[in-house]
Amino acid sequence: MSTGMADQQWYTTEQLAELLNVDPSSLRRWRTACPPQGPAFVRISARHVIYSVADVQVWLEAKRVVPGPAA
Repeated sequence: MSTGMADQQWYTTEQLAELLNVDPSSLRRWRTACPPQGPAFVRISARHVIYSVADVQVWLEAKRVVPGPAA
């Protein structure tokens, strides 16, 4: 049973941008920021980047805010 990277599900920049309701240029800016922002990514080539569904879920969970009770 293989559990390597090829078995994971992946988003393209455009797919993830649509899911997050942001422009693809936002994801490109996040990747090139110092330090990089946004979810982890894999650079396949100079012009092709993919995002693991699992990495996106971890990133989104880390961004989650649970409001406390009102003061």
